[in-house]
Amino acid sequence: MTTTLAVPPEAPTTRIDNRATYIGFGLAYVVGHGSAALSRGTDPLVDLPQWLPTALLFIGLAAGTVCATVAALRAQRDAEGGELLSARLLGFAWIVGFGALFLAITGLTSTVDAPDLANLLWPAGSGLIVGLIYVAEGAHRRNVLHYSLGTWLALISTSAFFFSAPVFFWILAVLGGGGYAVATVLERRRLACA
Repeated sequence: MTTTLAVPPEAPTTRIDNRATYIGFGLAYVVGHGSAALSRGTDPLVDLPQWLPTALLFIGLAAGTVCATVAALRAQRDAEGGELLSARLLGFAWIVGFGALFLAITGLTSTVDAPDLANLLWPAGSGLIVGLIYVAEGAHRRNVLHYSLGTWLALISTSAFFFSAPVFFWILAVLGGGGYAVATVLERRRLACA
């Protein structure tokens, strides 16, 4: 008697091409956090206006968000029923996650009277939220690469708290941006195998 394992049919969302998203977010990490690493700390390597690294980061994140939204909407066109509901709920998870992060950081920094703390909480907290949502999306889509990238981002973002600037920002720039670079390369292979 032989036993075969039933492989569930491929969900439409497993075919999402994340390369543009990974490139956009990866560049945001490298350029945004990298410029913060260069310009912050007790002995900065470059004198940049305080707002510039944040602006560069948000521009890159906006580009990555547009790419992610386009990819998700394409996948939803082929989805129906429970698959469509799951995709939409995952989309709302971004709003809930970042809304909760905003409330946590705003409340914490005003309660402990440490407004500079937000300069560390936002980058690390955002990496944690993004990482955990990637884990959920990876599990839902049966996409091990997306799941692994999410795990990596969540762990390195929170591990960065053990260091002060500029090392904090170097960790995010090099390890976060590097994680996106590796995922971009592996995404091509994943799509070819799907």
